[in-house]
Formats: sequence, structure tokens, C-alpha cells
Amino acid sequence: MFINVFTDLYNTFFPRKCVYCGKNLDKSEQEICKKCLNRLPETQFLNDYENQLFQKFWGRVNIEFAFSMYYFNKQSVLQHLLHHIKYKGRKELAYVLGKSLGQELKNTSHFKSCDLIIPVPLHPEKEKKRGYNQSEWIAKGVSESINIPVNTALLQRHVNSKSQTRKNRKERWENVRMAFSLKTNEISGYKHALLIDDVITTGATLEACATLLINALHLKVSIASLAYASD
Repeated sequence: MFINVFTDLYNTFFPRKCVYCGKNLDKSEQEICKKCLNRLPETQFLNDYENQLFQKFWGRVNIEFAFSMYYFNKQSVLQHLLHHIKYKGRKELAYVLGKSLGQELKNTSHFKSCDLIIPVPLHPEKEKKRGYNQSEWIAKGVSESINIPVNTALLQRHVNSKSQTRKNRKERWENVRMAFSLKTNEISGYKHALLIDDVITTGATLEACATLLINALHLKVSIASLAYASD
């Protein structure tokens, strides 16, 4: 009770505010208010086995399913949130959105057999500069919701590739296809990995990671992200 009183008093003088609109958050809100959260455009990919994201990987790598929770549009609320996650140190926001993503994943059978979560790794130099890997914090939120462990000791990015932003699909693939490697071959009986990223555009990065996990470790692989940006 004392803790609750102290928290209420603290929030009175130092109110928590929405990352996007600046509105004071109520007790049920974390990082972003419900009004702004409701403005995020949902993809409805979850129960569509032929959704356009999953189709991107057809004929490229044999994954089990692919899902993104929101559409990514420039100058949108979501772009603002992702900018804060990647460049403003708001890893807690990545965690909160990851929890929401995890709750969505619980609502379908596509991810029921997943037993391991693997965030797409950053190159150590980039992670040191940023201070953390945003995909890892999204993965932590997902893990909280679906109770599956996160593994950051299996996959590594050993090539510090150039920015993908202005590259087409072929250029993105050439940029990342040899950028990842395994830290270890030990997978402790895991069978189905869930790869987590923040935004998927061409899918080249996820394709490279999934191909490695499937071919080298014979894992099944599914993919999930916060956002999908059509290329």
C-alpha cells in the first residue's frame, strides 16, 4: 500500500507521458497512450496463410509462417515510435510493443510449437553505439507474453553491413547474405525458432538468418516483427 501511495505521489509531480503525443499516461498505459496505440494500422496477417509478408519468403526459404503486427508508413505514429526505439534509447517502448506482439501470437496456432525466440542480432559495433539491440528488447516483450526463452547466444552478425535503407531487394540480399554466422551449434533440443525483428521490408535479413538456422541446425523457423514496410 505504501508503495502504491508513493507511486501515485511521484506520478503527480513527475507524470509519465505518451512517447508520441505527450499526454499523461494512466495506470493501465505504458510508454504510449491507448489513443495513439489505436492509431497504429494493423495488418490482419495473423490468420491469413497467404498474407503478403509470408509470400515474400515463398521460394526463397522454407519458413513455417511470417507475421507483422502493423503496417509501416513514413511520417506515421509507428515511424515516430520506432525512431525513439532505435535512436532515442527507448528500449522500454520496444519491450512494451513486444508484449503486445506476443499477445497477438498467442491468438493463433501458427506459433504454438515455437520453443525458442531468437532476435535478429546487430553487429557488436552498432550495438555498442546504440547501447542495445532493439530486436532483443522486442523479443523480451514477446517472451514475457508467450513464456518462451530468448536466445542471444546462438546467432551473431559478424559483418557490419551498410545501411539497407536505399537498397532494392537484390542489393539488400547481397548486403546481408553472408553477414550472419553461428556462435555455437548447441541448441539443447530446441526444434522451432521464432525469429524477431523490428521492421521487415524485403525480408533479406530474415531470409539470411532463417536459411542459416534451417540449413546448419535443421530448425523449423517462423518469423514475427512489429512492422511490415512494403518495398
